[in-house]
Amino acid sequence: MKIWVDADACPVVIKEILFKAATRKKIELILVANHAMHIPLSTYISFVRVAAGFDVADNEIIRRLNSSDLVITSDIALAAEVLTLQAYALNPRGEFYTTETIQSQLTMRDFNDTLRASGIHTSGLAAFNQRDKQAFANKLDTLLANI
Repeated sequence: MKIWVDADACPVVIKEILFKAATRKKIELILVANHAMHIPLSTYISFVRVAAGFDVADNEIIRRLNSSDLVITSDIALAAEVLTLQAYALNPRGEFYTTETIQSQLTMRDFNDTLRASGIHTSGLAAFNQRDKQAFANKLDTLLANI
């Protein structure tokens, strides 16, 4: 298993949890982003910089993904592609995307996009908090304990 991170929008605290987990479990962690990023020196942690552009990082992750890999992303469309490749997708708030729920999540995302495009204000996600960080760490630990 490799862990791929859609790193452009991933919270720093989640990256720190991932850095520790990769080193502790000796699992390859690859961060993919379109801007430079500091990562710790480790044989298990690497960074792939891609060109700026819509879905460039997502496409790079999908291109390199294997079926047993884990992708950390808050991008529902990327998560849907990950699931079609039989890999795992986990968001930074500690929620696994599943084949049972992904279609409804995509539908809701598209509906909210339509509302915003027509000038209707929609509420975004609540601010990332300690509970989210703990939920992520717990789900990651559970998954990694089972490999």
